[in-house]
Parts: sequence; C-alpha cells; structure tokens
Amino acid sequence: MAFGWIDEQAELRRRAGLVRTLRPRPADTPLLDLASNDYLGLARHPEVTEGAARAARVWGGGATGSRLVTGTTELHAELERELADFSGFEAALVFSSGYAANLAAVTALAPHGSLVVSDAGNHASLIDGCRLARGTTQVVAHRDPDAVRKALDGHEGPAVAVSDTVFSVDGDAAPLAALAEACREHGAGLVLDDAHGLGVLGDGGRGAPHAAGIAGADDVVVTVTLSKSLGSQGGAVLGPARVIGHLVNAARTFIFDTGLAPAAAGAALAALRLLRREPGRAARAHEVARELHARLTAAGLEAVRPDAAVVSVRAPSPEQAVRWAADCRTAGLSVGCFRPPSVPDGISRLRLTARADLSGAEIERAVRVIGETRP
Repeated sequence: MAFGWIDEQAELRRRAGLVRTLRPRPADTPLLDLASNDYLGLARHPEVTEGAARAARVWGGGATGSRLVTGTTELHAELERELADFSGFEAALVFSSGYAANLAAVTALAPHGSLVVSDAGNHASLIDGCRLARGTTQVVAHRDPDAVRKALDGHEGPAVAVSDTVFSVDGDAAPLAALAEACREHGAGLVLDDAHGLGVLGDGGRGAPHAAGIAGADDVVVTVTLSKSLGSQGGAVLGPARVIGHLVNAARTFIFDTGLAPAAAGAALAALRLLRREPGRAARAHEVARELHARLTAAGLEAVRPDAAVVSVRAPSPEQAVRWAADCRTAGLSVGCFRPPSVPDGISRLRLTARADLSGAEIERAVRVIGETRP
C-alpha cells in the first residue's frame, strides 16, 4: 500500500509520546502568552499593524513574483537599508522567511571543496543548510571555539563556521568574539543566526553581533528573522555588500522563491522604526527573562539561566512535558513545549518567552501556574 510506512511511523510517535497536533489560535484569547516569539510585544502594536495595512493598500496582497522579477518593491529596498544600518552592516537582503535566509546563507557560502563547521546545538534551518551545501560539514561541540579551531586546522580551501547567536532551546548565547577569533586565525568566514538576539541584545536591540563588537566585519555574515522581535514575518541576511551581491546571484531560496509579502515588509519596517524610538524595550525583555528565571529557580524548578529572552524549564519526560504544558493552558497560561527530536540533547522542556510587555503581576502569575502544575 502506498505510504503504508506512515502508519508505522505514526504508531512509533504515539508510543513515544511525540505526536504533534495543530491548535488553531483565535484572534482573542484570555490566555497569558509565554509561548510566542513576540519578544517586544509588537505583533499587535497599532503602528506595526497599520504599517502592514498601509503596505497592503499601496503594494497589494502579495509580492507577485520572485525578487528578481517583480517581487522587489521600493518598500523591500527601504527595509533592507534600514535593517543594515540599524544592525551595523553594509548591506541586507530580505527573504520570505528566516528559514529561507539561513538556507541561502549556508548553501551559497559553502561551495564544493569547502568545510562547514556547525555547532551541535544549531537550529534546524542551519542544519538543513549544511545538509544542502556542497561542502563538507563537521559538527562540533556546543559553544566551543577550540573545537572550531580543531576542525579548521589543516583544511585547505574555503571554510565557514555556522552558529546561532542565541540558541532557541535553552536561550544560551554563543561566545561570538571567541568564535570570530578562531575563524580569523584560519581565514574562515563566520555565519551567525541572530533570530533570538535581534531586538533583545546589543545597544537598543541591535543584536548579538553588535554587542560582541563584530557587526560589520568583512568576514561575518548574520541572518535574522522578522517574525520574532519585529512581530512580522520574513527573514534577512546582513553582511558585506559583495556577499549580499553573491546571494542575489547564487542563493536558490532567493532566486526561485516569491518575494516577501508587502504587508510583512511594512510591518517589519514599522516595528524597526518603533524600536529605534523606544530602545528600552530590548532591555526590558532581558530584564523580564532574568526575573522569570530567578522566581522559577526560587520555587525549586530547574530553569536555565537566560542570556537573552528565552527561559527553559526542564521536564522529567516528553509525556510529562506535554501534560505540564496542557495543565498550564487549562490554568490560563500558554507555554511552549519542546521535545525530541526538536531538542538536540533529548531533554524535554517548557520554553517560556520573556516578553517586554509583561507586567510584574503577569510574571508572578506565570511562575505560580508553572509551579502549581509541575509533574
């Protein structure tokens, strides 16, 4: 029978407690949201939603084609200029998603004969980029610049190290300055996914590379998403102009994909401008994360110290993690639930988002619910 193996896989997932289901979200919900990636609370901000609506009215509902045909509007170019300027890079290129941006950056910068050194904790999009790249990939220990050095030693030809700046599971940060140094010792490039750093780290939310003093370097390329701190949709690659020019000509997820919808570009641009005016939002998100962590650990829970706005709480098993998240939801709190294979170490977790717009009372309520529903 065609696709008969699917039933076997479904049964294995069921036995392991790893079945995933979709839960459509209503427009209005009484749940306290600690599950989304809306770090700065901008997804529903009036300026951001109006930016989306205005762009749709002016440019239409879709980009109408790939970026190289009809999918590049003046709005896309404006967003790229302001993203690059804000983050401290020479140029930027906007994609339809952060996933597409990561695939583009890794595959286009790892030709035949190259070496890609990838952190063991990297996001799935970076891992898939490594799989699709024509170079050889070597996975190294998590957050270990010396392991990167060892992998690069003796390699002749192009090389690039690839890492998240803030890892999405535990919210721990990569040692960016040390990674950059290790790459420069070997003439290698550094590709960083700053999806969870932009809007939270760096001066006024300019990102983790900016905070580490490596933004704008000619050997550093950074990818970002517009769907987290900026409350919109899409992604971008930031870097030297010659690298961006190469991506325009070589990145398949740019050349063959329809451009980002104008509404998403308009929303992201409005959010970016708002963040420039209100840089305190970035510091507040980090402050909320630290407060959540302190209260959770004081309550006897095993929480990982956050380097940005992600706080993870360890769960005893995948099944108990799912039940814990469901019990939180019943009690009025929405939290993320990460289980294998989404977590590289096999440890299930609740994943909490420390949003900048959370009040002290909401933080207290969240900690109380998590503690009362623990397995």
